[in-house]
Amino acid sequence: MSLSPRHLRLFVIRPVLVRLDLWSAAAEDLVLGTAAAETGLRLLDQVTSGADDRLGPAYGLWQMEEATHDDLWRNMIAYRPELRAQVEALLATWPRPVEQLVTNLAYAAALCRLHYRRVAEPLPAAGDLEGYGRYWKRHYNTEAGKGTPAGFVEKYAAAGCGFA
Repeated sequence: MSLSPRHLRLFVIRPVLVRLDLWSAAAEDLVLGTAAAETGLRLLDQVTSGADDRLGPAYGLWQMEEATHDDLWRNMIAYRPELRAQVEALLATWPRPVEQLVTNLAYAAALCRLHYRRVAEPLPAAGDLEGYGRYWKRHYNTEAGKGTPAGFVEKYAAAGCGFA
C-alpha cells in the first residue's frame, strides 16, 4: 500500500511550490517523481540493515540526508530572508527541523524543491519522464547513489504518478 500520488501532488506538492513561487508542471512532476523513486511513496525512513528504531541517515518520502538539509539552510535559505520566512512558516515547533522531513510533508516537499532549485541546469521540459530520471540521478541521487534514470522512470510509473 502506498500514499496516493494524486493526493500528494494536489494537496501537498502543488500548494507548497505555489507558496514558494517555485511551481511549474516540471517542478511538480520532478518532486513527485523523486518521492516515488526514493521510497515508492511508502517509506518514511531509510531502510537499513539493522532493525533499529532511530531515524536516518536519510529522512522522509524524499530521503534527504541531514547534511543536505543543513546545507540548504546554511548556504541557501539563510541568505534569502523572504524564502526563509516562507520555509519557517511551514515548520512546526516540534520535532527538530530535520526530523520534520519525516513528519511534515509540506516542509519535506519544500526542501526537495529547494534542493533542485539551487542547481544551475534548467529543469527538463514538462512531461519528459526520461529527462526527469536523468536530472534526478545527476542532482539528487548523485553518481554515488544506487538509483538509475531507468529506475526513476519505472518507479514513477509503478507508483501511478501520471502527469500534471
